[in-house]
Amino acid sequence: MSEIKRKKGESFEAFIRRVKRRWMESGKLLQARKIQFFVPAKSKNLQKNQAVVRSQKISKINYLRKIGKLPPEEDKFKRKF
Repeated sequence: MSEIKRKKGESFEAFIRRVKRRWMESGKLLQARKIQFFVPAKSKNLQKNQAVVRSQKISKINYLRKIGKLPPEEDKFKRKF
């Protein structure tokens, strides 16, 4: 956290502007935005295993639809042409 104190007689808006400017200069805002949605890379084995499981689930759903145990797939967005 930054150690910026409000000056005597300084308005709150001016204080916030000064703090934001200091954060921009130091690069803290840029770093926070950079790591905000960071997802670490998965290992190759984990990716392959997830792909296999995903394809097995899809094939099972398609099989159940084919034999009539699941209703046919509906249009998700209900578009009218």
